[in-house]
Amino acid sequence: MPSDEDLIEKLRLMCMSYPSATEDGAGVGAPGFKVRGKIFAMQHRMNERPSLWCKAPPGAQQHLIASDPATFFAPPYVAQHGWIGVYLDANPDWDWIDKLIEDSYRLTAPKKLIALLRQS
Repeated sequence: MPSDEDLIEKLRLMCMSYPSATEDGAGVGAPGFKVRGKIFAMQHRMNERPSLWCKAPPGAQQHLIASDPATFFAPPYVAQHGWIGVYLDANPDWDWIDKLIEDSYRLTAPKKLIALLRQS
């Protein structure tokens, strides 16, 4: 089982691979990932477990939680805006996590940066 630090580093590498992505403390000391000053992903400890919080397309939150409640959850404060939480220590599919991060990035980034994703 990877350490919490290894999981966070893997998450960091994924988030920072997007155009103009930056990292900051997200106001709570946990890594937050932004594009043009807007958060598209956050790392938090939820129930003493490392987790990712990110924006999700409409309807995705309910679907994901219903499909695998041991992995997905509605994060406090931002769930009402459609964000999804993913426990990183639940042996998640990292390709799926990358897709969630990409969706969140696309929901946050300006069109000019989204266009760069199509070119790569």
